[in-house]
Amino acid sequence: MSTPHPSVVRLDELVMPSGALGAPNPLPPIAGGADLHKDAAGTGLDDELLFGLGYGGTDTVLPYLMQDGYGRELKPQRHVTAVLENERVRAEFLLDLGGRLWSLVDKSTGRELLHSNPVFRPANLALRGAWFAGGVEWNLGTTGHWPLTCAPLHAVRARRPDGTEVLRMYEYERMRGLIVRIDASLAPDAALLVVQVTIENPRDSEVPVYWWSNIAVPERDDVRVIAPGDEAYRFAYEGTMSKVPFPDVHGDGVDRSYTTRSRDAADYFFELNRAPMPWIAALDGDGAGLFQASTSRLRGRKLFLWGTGVGSRHWQRWLTEGDHPYLEIQAGLARTQLEHLPIPAGTSWRWTEVYGLAQADAAAVHGSWRDAVSAGAEAVAQAGAGMVLAREEARDTAHDEVVEVLRRASGWGALEDARRAKAGESPLSSTAAPFLSGDLGAEQRWWIAALDGTTDALASDHAEPPLSYQADPAWTEAVRRAAGWQARLHEGVLAVASGDWEAAGDAWRASLALGDNGWAWRNLAVAAERAGDHDAAATAYARARDLLPHLLPLSIEAGRQLLEAGRPADALELVGSLGVAQRSDGRIRYAEARASLTTGDLDRCGELLETGIEIADLKEGEESLDGLWLDYQAARLAAAEGVPVDDRLRARAAREFPPPARYDFRMHVEE
Repeated sequence: MSTPHPSVVRLDELVMPSGALGAPNPLPPIAGGADLHKDAAGTGLDDELLFGLGYGGTDTVLPYLMQDGYGRELKPQRHVTAVLENERVRAEFLLDLGGRLWSLVDKSTGRELLHSNPVFRPANLALRGAWFAGGVEWNLGTTGHWPLTCAPLHAVRARRPDGTEVLRMYEYERMRGLIVRIDASLAPDAALLVVQVTIENPRDSEVPVYWWSNIAVPERDDVRVIAPGDEAYRFAYEGTMSKVPFPDVHGDGVDRSYTTRSRDAADYFFELNRAPMPWIAALDGDGAGLFQASTSRLRGRKLFLWGTGVGSRHWQRWLTEGDHPYLEIQAGLARTQLEHLPIPAGTSWRWTEVYGLAQADAAAVHGSWRDAVSAGAEAVAQAGAGMVLAREEARDTAHDEVVEVLRRASGWGALEDARRAKAGESPLSSTAAPFLSGDLGAEQRWWIAALDGTTDALASDHAEPPLSYQADPAWTEAVRRAAGWQARLHEGVLAVASGDWEAAGDAWRASLALGDNGWAWRNLAVAAERAGDHDAAATAYARARDLLPHLLPLSIEAGRQLLEAGRPADALELVGSLGVAQRSDGRIRYAEARASLTTGDLDRCGELLETGIEIADLKEGEESLDGLWLDYQAARLAAAEGVPVDDRLRARAAREFPPPARYDFRMHVEE
């Protein structure tokens, strides 16, 4: 056995060019949203997988607010980090950004094993919007990048009885009502980072659970992704998932384990048949690179690739500064990311992961698939993965001692403990993961007042938004007893979370009766649009904007509603009423261009496209900009030639005037 190497945990900081995250969007996300992964069942899926696809999905991120107020400008910013280090390995975590493992260096070779993005540049890929590329992201909740990916985690330094130092990060995840705890340490006798995850369901009912560890590594032509399976479930952006052979997915001789050989973006979820130690690796031309292995509970493994098309490459550049392509290898509780699993009431699940450098025979790695898998398995074993996983999984963590608080995060765990105390329920807080009353802040103030029956004593400016919302029905009675227009606003949002839109509308109208406020009008607009009453929605949005004229997200929603209702002239009137700051926003400029095109004002649309429309929060899979460009070109051809726009003309426009790179975000292009 190798000589033990003691490790240390310390706070540090990382300065890098960063986009400002901005304030949360104050409008509660009650409308839901389109999900690329819904209705994805294709061919070759067994009953277990089909159950997982149909179980536990959600179309809203309530109670969270969206994070869509970021921009594209980069400025130097300090990020608080925790560093875990010994003589073999150095690992660095971003404590205020979901605990992201940002850097993992094998010190014997000096090699950075991860894609460590040189910038923090948020983009719209997460459940709440803001997401950033790089490192290893921990994802709990539901399909997608988790709600806390751009939020702080509580962090402490813990010590085991043998003296090993542990970085412990934890939080109360509000969408599912689960406690997540991530313990990171360094193996004393191998060059491995050890990550032990515990998910606790403190509720008295079963809860759908989802977990994926998303690992970004540099992408190059010589990098091959290897996992011990020869079949995979392929999900691509046509929207269906099917079982396929791997790596020759299409029978065309193209080896998809080399990601630069694919034009379009795709996910490949490997079928590993409940391997006792699942693993995945990304190995370069020399046979070296990062591997991840785990105990059997974390059964899923996935390869994500952006593809080499113009739109895919644009996405890669959009997420960084310069040219830093990456791919992702991932590990999850289920076989695919489209599934959820039931975690029983009062249950904890735990598993262990290891990360490190694999060094394999290069000829075998880049030989046949069977040889590559064999070489990868041998390299993982030689790195000590099996030994370390067995030891860590058997470890009793009950005697770990918290010796230093490194970072405090939200007050939501403390608030839930306050609610539980009022209800006579057991607390969430424990010595391993304490939630402290000192964590309570402005976001929790109204809810503490609701528990105490003192909401009527709070200041109540109708132009000021509620700072937070709840979706847990455990709050319903306290909110119903509370007084004031905000209480009725919250009552409506809780009703939406339970699916009762009729009760929600009644509550919001009651809020208006207690004080005319734009927040209730906006929610009534969403409800009317959902019911198909476009005129009522437009009227309610207009009332909301009268009361909240400076709220950009509201202007964006109102403009979008008018376009979708077939009222482009009204959308242009709305745009014309805005001040310079709002009118220069990319979403507003897009609405202006789309409305101009629809009303036949090709010159105005063309000028906007020529001067540039940049949508900072363009969503993954969204076709707004390339669609606008192609529709404009088809309309321009039709006007010049005096012919109608039809499918043939659209196809011709796409051939003769393809979207310029700045507007091309297509992750899949039809042949």
